Amino acid sequence: MRVRYTLRARSDLREIYSYLDKRSPSGARSVKRAIERRIGWLADFASIAPKTDEPEVHELTIIRYPYKIYYRVDDNDVWILHVRHTSRRPIDLGEL
Repeated sequence: MRVRYTLRARSDLREIYSYLDKRSPSGARSVKRAIERRIGWLADFASIAPKTDEPEVHELTIIRYPYKIYYRVDDNDVWILHVRHTSRRPIDLGEL
């Protein structure tokens, strides 16, 4: 499967990485690697994460870091919909 990103997901990652780079460049590298590694697994293991209450949307937790990745599987593509810090207010999955 091919991993693709929505515009929203790309924007989420830019914002997260920019924030972390300003706070702690070395810590930012660790978080980036963890996020990218987990997303990379989706190409081979698209059903690794449980589905949410929203039909066909999965929620993948980043181990050791407070981030969640929301994604959908369509045909041969895994679409990253949104990346979110867990301390933010809960997401309305209907927005995805």
